[in-house]
Amino acid sequence: MQERQSIHGTWANRWIFILAATGSAVGLGNIWKFPYITGENGGGAFVLVYLFCILLVGIPIMMGEVLVGRRGRCSPINSMKETARESGLSSRWQLVGWMGALAGFLIFTFYSVIAGWVLHYIAGMAAGDFVDIGRDQAGGRFEALLAAPETMVIWHSVFVVLVMLVVAGGVNKGLERATRIMMPALFVLLLLLLGYSFTTGHFGEGLSFLFSFSPEALTWDSVLVALGHSFFTLSLGMGAILAYGAYMPKNASIGGTVLTIGLLDTVVALVAGMAIFPIVFANELDPGAGPGLMFITLPVAFGQMPGGQIFGFLFFLLVGVAAWTSAISLMEPATAWLVERFDLERLPACMLLGVAGWAVGIACLGSFNFLSDFKLMGMNTFDFLDFITANIMLPMGGLFLALYVGWFMKKAVAENELAVVNARYFQIWYLVLRFVAPVAVAIIFALNLYEKLA
Repeated sequence: MQERQSIHGTWANRWIFILAATGSAVGLGNIWKFPYITGENGGGAFVLVYLFCILLVGIPIMMGEVLVGRRGRCSPINSMKETARESGLSSRWQLVGWMGALAGFLIFTFYSVIAGWVLHYIAGMAAGDFVDIGRDQAGGRFEALLAAPETMVIWHSVFVVLVMLVVAGGVNKGLERATRIMMPALFVLLLLLLGYSFTTGHFGEGLSFLFSFSPEALTWDSVLVALGHSFFTLSLGMGAILAYGAYMPKNASIGGTVLTIGLLDTVVALVAGMAIFPIVFANELDPGAGPGLMFITLPVAFGQMPGGQIFGFLFFLLVGVAAWTSAISLMEPATAWLVERFDLERLPACMLLGVAGWAVGIACLGSFNFLSDFKLMGMNTFDFLDFITANIMLPMGGLFLALYVGWFMKKAVAENELAVVNARYFQIWYLVLRFVAPVAVAIIFALNLYEKLA
């Protein structure tokens, strides 16, 4: 078949794709969730189980998404359609792309609300609002923010504009230029915070919490937690990796590239934990505070420590950059489809999507105040969108993608796109994608639904 060319452009090189995909994967969950679940589930023993799950679930499916994207050279919707046509399959397979693009858009609508909170805290840290603050005061400030729709609308709007300005620039002038700046900035901020944590006197305690090898703390539930996080951490099932794969250079190795992304994502999450938990322990605070760790516990910690205002500002700036890079990838699939389907320029396509995402986001932030009584399936708008995306759309997207590449797409297409020199490596990947990954994602799907609906 003749090599397709993307109308949107191509990444300048393999490393830009790695940084862009890592930026998509590194988000709010990496900053607080992964370090915490590691410490609570056996430390180093959990990390080993998690890496094993990454190799069996995350990496194989991600390779499948990238190869479909690069083969199709279009938005996720049209890449699924074109590769299905090439394999003599029904065009209905494009529904997998539709589900991914829609999931990304819906996640963006409530993700931008949380990112708005982060922007609010960046400004608050810069202004010194958290100096010498106590836990009750910090909790009160966060509750006051949730009860102030006007403030949340402002920051939500700012974040939507920041994201859509980058997406509007296209692959090279927007996504690539932002990646070249934001990802190095993220790594530098992370290292600065790590250095600061080293001065707290509790660095060893943080390392012990994260890496002490405690296999006795590993349970079947721990394995399921590792399995679920290995899928969700790499932005699978939401069209982002499919879209980014469409811009990947033809001569870049998909297998080696995806392994690098998985490794970088894990390293960033662990370094974030090493930066955060010594600060938490130094102030005798709860490391298991979940999302509250970010908006209540850590502001107290930074407020009480020497130089805390500066490093608190840097921490929230780090979180803001991570949220920004993730949110960009959430809106790229739908933007690419609008450009292809209606022959639009990037800017009007982004304006349409941005306004739509902003409007749904208003309903999400209203869940904490003026729309708190509005329920869908017994949940407010924010929780409902979180539920259907995380528990239904993303696992289904990952499951169907694995089945599509493993069972329906012509094997020769996958072989050609992966260009694996060692046939044994290809066969291992193919068997894992066909038999192991779908079963694992089906387990994630079933258990998440059971947990939420039981």
